[in-house]
Parts: sequence; C-alpha cells; structure tokens
Amino acid sequence: MALREELLKAIWHAFTALDVDKCGKVSKSQLKVLSHSLCTVLQVPHNPVALENHFKDDDEGPVSNQGYMPYLNRFILDKVQPNSFDKCDFNRMCWTLSVKKNLNCNTLLISDEDAFKVWCIFNFLSEDVYPLIIVPEEIEYFLRKLTEAMGINWQQEQFEDYRSHLGDKWSGLSVWEFIKMVGSGLYSKAMNRQTLSMAINEVYCELILDVMKQGYMWKKGHKRKNWNERWFLLKPDLISYYVGEDLKEKKGEISLNSKCYVESLPDKDGKKCLLLIKCSERSFEISASDKKKKQEWIQAIQTAVNLLKDERLPPHMEGRQKRRELRQKQQAEQEEVARRMKELQLANEDKQQELEKMRKELEEAAGQASLEEQKRLQTQMQLQDRFRQELEREKHIREQMEEQVAQKSSELEQYLQRVRELEDMYKRLEEALEDERQARQDEESVRKLQSRLLEEECSKRQDLERLHLQQQQTIQLTEAEKQELENERAEKDQALEDAMKQLEELEWERQQALEQYGEVAKKLELATSKTNNWKDKVAQHEGLIRLIQPGSKGPQLITNWGPAAFTKAELDLREKTWQKQKNTATQ
Repeated sequence: MALREELLKAIWHAFTALDVDKCGKVSKSQLKVLSHSLCTVLQVPHNPVALENHFKDDDEGPVSNQGYMPYLNRFILDKVQPNSFDKCDFNRMCWTLSVKKNLNCNTLLISDEDAFKVWCIFNFLSEDVYPLIIVPEEIEYFLRKLTEAMGINWQQEQFEDYRSHLGDKWSGLSVWEFIKMVGSGLYSKAMNRQTLSMAINEVYCELILDVMKQGYMWKKGHKRKNWNERWFLLKPDLISYYVGEDLKEKKGEISLNSKCYVESLPDKDGKKCLLLIKCSERSFEISASDKKKKQEWIQAIQTAVNLLKDERLPPHMEGRQKRRELRQKQQAEQEEVARRMKELQLANEDKQQELEKMRKELEEAAGQASLEEQKRLQTQMQLQDRFRQELEREKHIREQMEEQVAQKSSELEQYLQRVRELEDMYKRLEEALEDERQARQDEESVRKLQSRLLEEECSKRQDLERLHLQQQQTIQLTEAEKQELENERAEKDQALEDAMKQLEELEWERQQALEQYGEVAKKLELATSKTNNWKDKVAQHEGLIRLIQPGSKGPQLITNWGPAAFTKAELDLREKTWQKQKNTATQ
C-alpha cells in the first residue's frame, strides 16, 4: 500500500501535466503514451488493447482522472512487484513529463538535477490528499534538514515571517511553489550554489535513497588482504561500497540482517580506527579516518541492525509517520474544539434568544404591572370609602348593642345565681352515687376472690390425682421390666449351661477321634510296609510288571465321623463358629 501511494503521487504529476486545459481530463492518445511509458519503467507487460477495451463504452472525448484510475490500478499498479524496477528511473520519467510545462529552472539558484531531487522530496513529504500539497510542518522539517546539511543555524523567526507571508496559502504549498521557494535561496543566503546542491543531495540521499550514512573508509580485501579506499553507502539493510562518491563503479555490498553485529578492533597492520562488521557468511574489516568517524559508523551500523531486529521503519519514515499521526491528532482535536465552539455558539445564540424573549416578557409584565397598580389604587380608594361607611354603621350598631348588653347583664346575674345552686345540688348527688358504686365494687371483688380460691383448690386436687395415677403406672412398668430382665438372665444361664455341655461333648469326641487316628495310622504303616515288600517280591520275580498305586498323601484328619470326613479348612471354619457361639453365650 505504501509503494502504491508513492507511485500514484509521481503519476499524478504526469497526469496533471498532460491536462493542458486544466479541466481534469486527458486525451486517450496521451494516456496510451503515458501507460506505455509506465509499463516500460515499472517492468510490467504492456497490453495496448486493454486501454481501448476498458474505455470502449466511452465517447471519443478525453478521459478524467477518476476514469483512468481503474485501468491504472488493474493493468499496471496491481502487477508491479517491489524491488523489480528502478525507482529513480520511474521518478525521472514522471519528472520529465511534468517539469517542462510547470517550471523554468533558469530563474532558480539550483540546477535541473537539484530541482528533480527537491521534487522527489516533495512527493515523500506531501500529504496523501489530492491535489498534493506540503504542509508548513513538513516544510519546516525539510528546511531544518537543509540548513543543518549546509552547516548554518536555523532561523525560526525567518520561517515564521515567511509562513505569515503566505497568507491564504498557509495550509501548504504545491510542488512547483515548493521548488521555487528552495531555488530562490531564501534560506541559503551567503551560500554558493555548490553548497546548496550538496545539501540538497544529502537530504535526498537520506529521505529518498534511505541512506543513513556515507563517506570514505578503507576496506581490507578478502583474498589479497590489501587495503583500498572505498566510498561506503549505509542503508537500513545494506552497505554498498564504490570506487568513488559518484557511485559509477560499484565494488560490492554487505547484506545486513538481525544477526549481524559491529565491534571495534585494536590497531594492526599499520591501520588505526578499525572496526569489524560480522555477518553470517563472512566478516569485513574497515578502517575509518579518525576516532570520531569510527564511532559514528559503529553507531549508524548498530542502529540499522537494531531496526532490522525490531522490524521498524527507517528513522526518516518513522518520523514522517509520527508527524502525520501528530497532525491527524491535532486536526481531530481542532475539529473537536471547533465542534464544541460551534455548539457553544449555538447554545449562546439560544441563550441570547431566550434572554431577548425574557426581556420582552419582562417589559410586557412591567406594563401589565403598572396597569394592575392603577387598578389596585382605584380599587383601594373605593374600599376605603366603603370601609368608612361601614365603620360609621358599625359604630351606631355598637352603641345599640352596649345598651342591650347592660340590660342583659342584670338578667345574666340572676341566671348565674340559679346555676350555682343547681351545681351544688349536682355535686351532692354525685357524691352519693360514688359511695354506692364503691360499695358495689367491694362486693364484686370479694365474690371474685372466693371463686378464684375455689378454682385453685379444684386444680390442685386434679393435679394430685394425676400424679397418683402416674405413680401407679410407673410402679407397674418397673415391675414388668424387672420380670423381663429376670427371664432374660435365666435364659442366658440356661444357654451357657447348654454351651458348656456341648463343649464337653466336643472335647470327648476330639479325644475319641485322636485315638482312632492313631490306630488308623498304625494300620496304614503296616499296610505300607506289606505293600512295599510285596512290590519287591513281584519285581524280583517278574521284573516287567508295574503296579498301579495311589500318589503320596499328607496326614489325614480323623474326626468322630471317620477319617478324612472333611478338610483342614472346614475344620478351622467349624472351630471358629463354635468359638464365636461360646463367646456369645458367655456374654
């Protein structure tokens, strides 16, 4: 994707140069020439019929940039293979198509070659938005690099003045404005053309050719072991060395990978400031001009190896990416601030409208209040007149009422005297009723006490009868349990006696079995001796006869049922069973 964007920028310059009328369209014949040139430079097979077939539905008029892009992507850019073409030749072809119609190098302090290099730098630093422009931040970055290469101090105030002078073009410059700005010598005053050209070439090598460091050093031969001075060119993955700095005769290259390393060597063979580049296949001994150059080369090579180990972009590409991300972040923040300002502005306008509406409402309310105040004053005057008339009438009525009150007061005194007499009589009646009620309450309390005592006596009698009944039941249960225990003990004694009798019988039977076993053993020995004697006699007399005889047997068991009535295991089992029954009966 990065390669496609890089190629599209150069092709865009060529396409716009062919657009003579500045209408955004180019004739098919010119596009055929451009397509053929692109296929030749990019090492892509050219199909002359593909363009006609792609635009066969269009009219005979010119083709726009948007109409040419599908063909360009499908038949050219999609077939481009990385590292299969010379980028310099591709840029040179697009530069040649576009420079003649847009730039006159005779009026500039830089040569056509330097202008081409500035054009390539513009394509590298410009934004991925068409039409292509270079923003002030990237202009400042390039000018800082240029002044540093020329060995002069950066003048920030001068750049700010130039930036303010741009006016409406503060957002950026086109490629031709950028080249004119560099070629005008605005930032290279007191410097000759050769110094400016060398500075442009140094920046071009770093940004376009990915050159991290270059310079003369001595290299030891691999076969002859002699020392030759070579011009070394360090890229992120390669160190090339040439006969001279014109880069015309290449003598070899050193491929770098993540396993390479560089180290300092002690002086030997009359050479000083030695360093060793160790790769997987071979090693290279190199001598720098002084210790400072040696240290610079060691740091630069180690930086390249570290980039390969970490799979990172070269420093200038990584810096460009970070600057773009920073600009995108700042742009997003600015858009967010603008959005918030717009929201605040709209909110402020709404507030202003609300305040205006409130002011009008207040004015209307003030006018309404003044009318209400006039009505209130008029109503108050009317009320005062009415209250005055009412007071006069009330005064007359009060005088009449005072006369009536004086008359009624005498009647009231007589009435109160009668009331006091009735109250005395009522109090005496209440005292008599209270005494009678108290007597009835005392009688009722005595009667309740007698009934409660009778109830308690009945409950206690019932409790005593219940306890007596429980005691009798408990005695009966105890006697029954005692009788059961005595029966169980008698049964166990009887079982024990039976077990002892069985044991004595078994002991007698065992004695009898042992006696029978002894007799049988004697009979068996006698029979065995007789059998052996008989076999010897038969063998002596006949010699060919072998008697069938039983195999060897172990000692047989003799029980009361006879010899070998059961096996040893069965006898052990019966003995264990009998012993278990004996223990149970004992318990």
